[in-house]
Amino acid sequence: MLLLSDPRLLKIPVVDTGEPLVDLADVPDLTIDDRKADPEGAWRRVRQGVAERLLTARRALPDGFDLLFIEGYRPMGLQESYFTEHLEHLMAADPTLDAQAAYIQASQYISPVEVAPHPCGAAVDLTLTENGLEVDMGTPVNQSPEDSAGACYMAAENISPGARRSRQILAEAMHTAGFVNYEPEWWHWSYGDRIWAARAVSPSALYAPL
Repeated sequence: MLLLSDPRLLKIPVVDTGEPLVDLADVPDLTIDDRKADPEGAWRRVRQGVAERLLTARRALPDGFDLLFIEGYRPMGLQESYFTEHLEHLMAADPTLDAQAAYIQASQYISPVEVAPHPCGAAVDLTLTENGLEVDMGTPVNQSPEDSAGACYMAAENISPGARRSRQILAEAMHTAGFVNYEPEWWHWSYGDRIWAARAVSPSALYAPL
């Protein structure tokens, strides 16, 4: 499993395409949830290529299913705050953790800032709806490995057959559109960042932090 704490990711060069961030409120046919809303509307923004691929993924879903978009772009300062807070929480909960072990564990839930996909406009957090109702995916979006007993991992076995099938439906649609999943988080998908480059065997990432 490739974690965002893996030092090999920093060796992948970034050749930014210059694509702008687009506001998904201006993109027809995408359903946007406001649970991560911020006053500036940053959460609704993604790179143009990511927005286009979301529409491709949506078209690949079975009848009755739809994407529910939750969060895209995240300013670097907010990303750093999230990571620091979670790192400190883990170390307070387990004083036996050394700094490196805590860093690796924290990266399973919040990306370290130096490789974070959200500040690049490359990542989306999302789930599925079926006939307008949010689907049971085994855990809530953004539930940590510690709080979910690992059920937030895409390949977790401690979820129901129905939730496993729902994750498969999501994965098939997102893969069709060229996204890659961050395995500790079933809801997190990206295109054009360093982990995408590593998984897609691309010589470089496409999007730098904004």
